[in-house]
Amino acid sequence: MKHVVAALRRGEPVVLPTDTVYGLCCDASTREPAERLYALKGRESAQPSALLAASVDDLLRAVPELDRGSVRPGPYTVILPNPAHRFSWICGTTPEKIGVRVPDLPPQAAEVVRALGVVVATSANLHGAGDSVSLEDLAPELRALPHIDVGPLPGTSSTVLDCTGPEPVVLRQGAGAVPSSAS
Repeated sequence: MKHVVAALRRGEPVVLPTDTVYGLCCDASTREPAERLYALKGRESAQPSALLAASVDDLLRAVPELDRGSVRPGPYTVILPNPAHRFSWICGTTPEKIGVRVPDLPPQAAEVVRALGVVVATSANLHGAGDSVSLEDLAPELRALPHIDVGPLPGTSSTVLDCTGPEPVVLRQGAGAVPSSAS
């Protein structure tokens, strides 16, 4: 795990398991690691990525303006207001909104993420490819990255909820149950 933390601190992308699929992650503290991650994935910078934390407290230390009650731990990516435009380099064209995720990480991945506080995370695939439920599913250039292997994962991406309006809106149905107030 130390080699994965060291790679993140050098600004390199890594592959970490989550509670749903493998994620392509990088240090969130500056723009450059996110730019490397986007280039490797073949993703346009206009597309947002999520800020991933091992706990709600870690997330709130990074983005203190967030409403604790709006953060939904588990297989959810929640889009919340970002009034201070924190981590704007992962927010695509909407720096006033930020996607956040507090998954039930495998212990090894949680230890890595805790070492940095928060990381940028997106699915560990090349743009347009399917999600990776095991390291064998990764494209060769992603498989060569520092990684943590915990074997096969459930394989359904997180549910994405936009909570920036008056009612939550489901942008992608995934592994998390949809709250009754979301449509």
